[in-house]
Amino acid sequence: MQASRPQTLGALKRSPDAVARAMRSVKDELRANLLDRLATGEPVFEGVLGYEETVMPQIVNALLSRHNFILLGLRGQAKSRILRALTTLLDDAVPIVAGSEVNDNPFRPISKFARQLIEEMGDDTPIAWIDRDGRFVEKLATPDVTIADLIGDVDPIKAARGGHLLSDELTIHYGMLPRANRGIFALNELPDLAGKVQVGLFNVMQEGDVQIKGYPVRLALDVLLCFTANPEDYTARGKIITPLKDRIGSEILTHYPETVELGMAITEQEAWTSREDSSVRVPEIVAEVVERVAFEARTDRRIDKRSGVSQRLPITLLENVVSNAERRAVLAGEDDAVARISDIYAALPAITGKLELEYEGELVGGHVIARELIRRAAEATFKARVGEASVDEIVLWFDAGGALQVTDDAPAAALAAAFSSVPGLGPLARTEPLAGEDPDDGTIVAVCELVLEALVARKRVSRSDAGRYGRAVPEKRRRPNEDLFGGGLSA
Repeated sequence: MQASRPQTLGALKRSPDAVARAMRSVKDELRANLLDRLATGEPVFEGVLGYEETVMPQIVNALLSRHNFILLGLRGQAKSRILRALTTLLDDAVPIVAGSEVNDNPFRPISKFARQLIEEMGDDTPIAWIDRDGRFVEKLATPDVTIADLIGDVDPIKAARGGHLLSDELTIHYGMLPRANRGIFALNELPDLAGKVQVGLFNVMQEGDVQIKGYPVRLALDVLLCFTANPEDYTARGKIITPLKDRIGSEILTHYPETVELGMAITEQEAWTSREDSSVRVPEIVAEVVERVAFEARTDRRIDKRSGVSQRLPITLLENVVSNAERRAVLAGEDDAVARISDIYAALPAITGKLELEYEGELVGGHVIARELIRRAAEATFKARVGEASVDEIVLWFDAGGALQVTDDAPAAALAAAFSSVPGLGPLARTEPLAGEDPDDGTIVAVCELVLEALVARKRVSRSDAGRYGRAVPEKRRRPNEDLFGGGLSA
């Protein structure tokens, strides 16, 4: 493919289609390819779910308007994935002057190196081609990023080897932004960039000039600039300078999944659950509880709303749930591994590490809050599927002194037999909204645990941290350090 493309400026000029494409700006290129994709009905970006009616139309409008844009959203809202997916709207490859550090357009060179080379060699100027991936530059903004990192700096070694004055443009070592010329430059967490660097950035964006070590340099860059930021930081009173904010064409808000079903689809797409060397089934109710843990966390007043609860929480939680079921199956010699609610408790590290707690939450503790979130998620799942189903028979059995010990390493057959001793639990667990059609022991165990967790959340049954279900503990008898939803001591 490379050999069939023009390799010299003269050959490039003799290819009308190549000339037409080379003369397009990056924003025009993205616009034309986006219009083609819209006309064919293809999704704008593959693998980005939940934004079809909200975020995507705004991104499309920004690209059609040839705007630089910023994605504002909390962590885990697919901002970086969207920016990286922009490369799919670029041409397969574009021609540049061979050896250019800034991807010089052969017909519109911006560096002194390329201009001199074309002047000396004319139509014999060598041409190279860069593909989509080579036209995407991404940088995480941090306070220590300098103008030299982004724009460039004078290189004394270049000056000495070439015999140039330091004021000569040939002595410049170009930064990341000029090297993204004729491509896309993505800057994550924009407000973390120092103010003086932000000034240099908006000068390049608007006027195309910048001063490097006091020498004015004109850089008419052909680049799409896109940024990400947390809405809390991206304010005129925050860490963003107003002139830069004013130069960004479109400001687009992202969001977390708006429904549990959509969140489950995203988690299923992203989580590593299909293991090559083992097979673990995840009942739908378990996947729903996993997703609802994140939904419950996003509404909990003890969790920092400014940080948010990333979609990575249910993704990593589901992966840990599958791993715990896999571990149990190996230790118990089971051929069929089925995930259940106790596996979610075993996966607490995947929850606690994703929660930024407020002061009140710090006093309670991350592990206690995580357990409460699991119970609330189980209760919400139970209610969504069977509403106010009668559970009095089950509660009466526990009130009469009945108890069950449930651990995450117990075989499914043993637990199924134990749950069958609780009046009313088995028939409720076998209902189609909870267990589906023709459930096996593994699914029945998962549903029985779900029912019991829902009763714990309603304070009609107690659960210790060791997994013992028993009679609910009256409020007046509960000790100060006791779990709010069960009869066990908090972690």
